[in-house]
Amino acid sequence: MNQYTFKELNLAPALYRAVEKEGYEVPTPIQIAAIPPLMEGRDVIGCAQTGTGKTAAFALPILHKIATDRPRPSAKSATVLVLTPTRELAAQVGDSFKKYGKLLNLRHSLVFGGVGQWPQVQSLIRGVDVLVATPGRLLDLMKQGHLNLSGVKYFVLDEADRMLDMGFMPDIRKVIAALPDKKQSLLFSATISREIRDIAGKLLKDPVSIEVERTSMTASNIEEKVFFVNDSDKHALLSDILKDPEISRALVFTRT
Repeated sequence: MNQYTFKELNLAPALYRAVEKEGYEVPTPIQIAAIPPLMEGRDVIGCAQTGTGKTAAFALPILHKIATDRPRPSAKSATVLVLTPTRELAAQVGDSFKKYGKLLNLRHSLVFGGVGQWPQVQSLIRGVDVLVATPGRLLDLMKQGHLNLSGVKYFVLDEADRMLDMGFMPDIRKVIAALPDKKQSLLFSATISREIRDIAGKLLKDPVSIEVERTSMTASNIEEKVFFVNDSDKHALLSDILKDPEISRALVFTRT
């Protein structure tokens, strides 16, 4: 079904070499669907989960346009702004931009809470090509005059549904209001609710809509179980499960 290679996507040579060096040959479905319209300058709304390759789906075309146009970042601003719900995801997205754009000699910065702000402030003084941020710290730095969004040419709102779940939508609206009118915008979410569509309507102009389901298969030798419990009982249930002598190893996943 997948007939494309990264070479056929006509990425800038420096990007193709970086992708090739990482050992990637065949793009994922969301990359095939998203990269061409993004390279054409279209806004995109994408319904895709983590694990589908969506970070490369927006990082590669944005880096391609930077490699082609070479815009200079404005002081205390950024050419690319990616907004993520958590600092862990911000770090992952930042690493992806560095990995794919390592031959482009770009300036990157991460902005998130939970750590001192001074190194982040210093990194923004001359402006950066790529800024990956969480909403709270981003707005804090803007209020203090350390950052403005006037130079943003490419804006990505990543995992919008998690932003909604974590109560960030008022902050998202403030960020969108501070962005320049002329920009290319992308919104990615695992689910598209009415409120997500409302945000998309305010942010995106004539967007291309992309929906990609993650294909997942459970190996035949794996047994799956699900427990339906009230929120107040989750900790007790987890404790009981981990005390089971048949469980020798466990991974516990949490939202935050």
